[in-house]
Amino acid sequence: MDKKGEEINTTSPKDDQTREAEVEKESKKENNKEKKKTFKDKFEEELKEFSKEELIEKIITLEQKKSELQDQNENMREDIDKWKDKFMRLQAEFENSQKRWDKSRKSLMNQSIANVLRNFLPLYDSFHSAIKNIESDNPIIPFYKQFMNILKSYDAHPLEINEGDKFNYDLHEALSSIEKEDMPNNSIVDVIQEGWKFKDDVLRYAKVIISRKPKPPEPPKPSKEGEKAPIDDEVESTEKKEEKEGKKENEKEKEKEEEEKEKEEEEKEKEEEEKEKEEEEKEKNP
Repeated sequence: MDKKGEEINTTSPKDDQTREAEVEKESKKENNKEKKKTFKDKFEEELKEFSKEELIEKIITLEQKKSELQDQNENMREDIDKWKDKFMRLQAEFENSQKRWDKSRKSLMNQSIANVLRNFLPLYDSFHSAIKNIESDNPIIPFYKQFMNILKSYDAHPLEINEGDKFNYDLHEALSSIEKEDMPNNSIVDVIQEGWKFKDDVLRYAKVIISRKPKPPEPPKPSKEGEKAPIDDEVESTEKKEEKEGKKENEKEKEKEEEEKEKEEEEKEKEEEEKEKEEEEKEKNP
């Protein structure tokens, strides 16, 4: 009895669970086999009940349903493709509108900053002119440096212009010009007011004086022998006047002739219309 009890105790509950699971699996397999057999049997029995013609009709109806389902499937796929296309377009439009909005927002911000900076430029001009005439230990200089650092922090800086640079309509504004033999045309001679840039845009055009080449000397006057007498000039002027008057008279005569021709044509048209009316009346009242 003790040995049997020991043998029974050696079996653990886990082993019992695994055995039960195996038994359940086997029973399920058998049930599935029975179901398959029963399905086949039922299908064969149903086939026996129908004749060949009925089976053919059912096959035809099933094929029709199959084709209908295939058509529906294709239509659904086309609809899905259309909706995908619409979604992609809407997404692209949304991204483009967002980019445009970002650009417009940045441009508005830059315009507002530029307007504020432009109001500070007269203060810079007064600082710049004052520093030229003061010593290096003057207390104004630290304020000037701090002011310049603030402007640079907003990416605003003065234009670099040197004497002899070529005039640029996009950056400079010419106030006047001076004759210079040693400089090419449209070269900067002097800067009256400094120009400024904010990022890539011009904040203020530089007011400058540009150069121009001196005029060539006038040709010498003709000698007295080659000069024409004032009488000849008067004769020429009278001849020209007569020619002009003659041309005007000829033009007037041509205009009169054209008017007379137009009148004659109008009279002919009226006569033809009257003749046509007379013929029509004759036809109506023979």
